[in-house]
Amino acid sequence: MSDVVTKRINDPAHFGRVAVLMGGDSAEREISLITGKAVLEALVRKGVDADGMDARGDVAGMLAAGRFDRAWVALHGRGGEDGTMQGLLETQRLPYTGSGVLGSALCMDKLRSKQLFRAWGLETPDFEVMTDPAQADAIVQRLGLPLIAKPAGEGSSVGMTKVEKAEELVPAWRQAARHDDCVLVETWVSGGEYSMGVLDGVALPIVRIETPRTFYDYEAKYFSDDTRYHCPAGLADDVEARCAGLALDAFRALGAEGWGRVDFLMGEDLVP
Repeated sequence: MSDVVTKRINDPAHFGRVAVLMGGDSAEREISLITGKAVLEALVRKGVDADGMDARGDVAGMLAAGRFDRAWVALHGRGGEDGTMQGLLETQRLPYTGSGVLGSALCMDKLRSKQLFRAWGLETPDFEVMTDPAQADAIVQRLGLPLIAKPAGEGSSVGMTKVEKAEELVPAWRQAARHDDCVLVETWVSGGEYSMGVLDGVALPIVRIETPRTFYDYEAKYFSDDTRYHCPAGLADDVEARCAGLALDAFRALGAEGWGRVDFLMGEDLVP
């Protein structure tokens, strides 16, 4: 919450009763339940009075009935990361983890994120908003191939498809449009995938992600035994320092708070 002063708490009892919000109704319900269970177990191990809540139905009523003092948001995707749950928690006057309403909404909206990145002078792949299959030929002509099509309002790579041939764009758009009316088609960036956490205004060491799949998709993120995470990432010190600056700029541009993650697609010309 934007008016909360950060302070260190050593006594678990000071947290009061904590609701761990998980599940919900998004396309990422399955992984949210796994996340929530892990968070709940960790809090209980530390002596925190925490209880898990599947965020479906009358969430406001369940929060009031549980007499909770604060909430840990372990939700993924729509209804949990997009400012909706944050707005509910604000009206309930319950402190919660992560970004506030505005930051959460912007971070989940790929179109507005990219527009803000451009306004801040941050590099982001060229793109088009595709609303109709009739746009396909013009998009391929302008952006070239390969491309990636993605729903603007989903997380965890849900609904994303790589497009290597012109005739693949319309099916990829249809797949993305199943999840969101707003579909982005972006230039494909060849190179490494990296992720950098941000915690309380500090950029953490960058992680290089390695997957044998076409890209770091839902399966690679959560279920594949073949995904590898490398930290240190093997980047030159100056490259990692530049990434840290960009990560913090992106974080500020979107109004994010507390903690989060900034992902990079790094062209092969930048990797030593």
